[in-house]
Amino acid sequence: MFTLILGYNIIMKKNDYHHGNLKEEFLKIAFDFIAHNDIEKLTLKILSDATNTSRSAIYRHFKSKDALIETMIIEGFEAFDAAVSPILRESDRPLIDRFYLSGKHYIAYAQNHPNLYRLLFGNKYAHIREEIMNLHDERCSGFSALKQAIEEGQKSGIVKKKESFQQAVVVWSSLHGLASLIIDSFLDIENNYEQFYDAMFKSLLSGLVTDKVKLLSILPFTERVLTPTTDIS
Repeated sequence: MFTLILGYNIIMKKNDYHHGNLKEEFLKIAFDFIAHNDIEKLTLKILSDATNTSRSAIYRHFKSKDALIETMIIEGFEAFDAAVSPILRESDRPLIDRFYLSGKHYIAYAQNHPNLYRLLFGNKYAHIREEIMNLHDERCSGFSALKQAIEEGQKSGIVKKKESFQQAVVVWSSLHGLASLIIDSFLDIENNYEQFYDAMFKSLLSGLVTDKVKLLSILPFTERVLTPTTDIS
């Protein structure tokens, strides 16, 4: 899994560069580049210039820009998944809290890595993405963990017993839509997106939970049953 190195110096002196794991070095440079620039501006020449290596050295690891993009998509999804899935799998945390907190982390990740997010979910490289992974892939930005959490909720009587894959798609598509609106500054909601997230969460939760849980939530002594007790950390 890659590590995003913010502030990495793209221009390196030849004497300062050490040939270790060259493929990983190329990937670090590529991920750092798209942290500050559009993916379309990334070229193999940028990698060779940054490392003072020949184009043939790059071709030994990446035969083309598409080959580089393919690896970036795989590692990008793995990193995204690592930011979201562990929260959904915290069995000692209440399920409602896990749903709420993982959604906040999902949006925060998109905010912190907007160009990477566009690479992972945009149309430009969809043909590459579709060849290497889909929503059934466990690495896919927490989708598998979300589906498993929904199934856990079904077994415990919290979530309606419907097709869990379909339920997960509804939740994920809502998160994706809000994240996209935020990073593309649509409707100027970036600065107050949390109120939109909370409203969306309540709506999604209302559609997920059983009628029994809804009934419990309106009783005075259980009024917080559908209210998350945690926030993003």
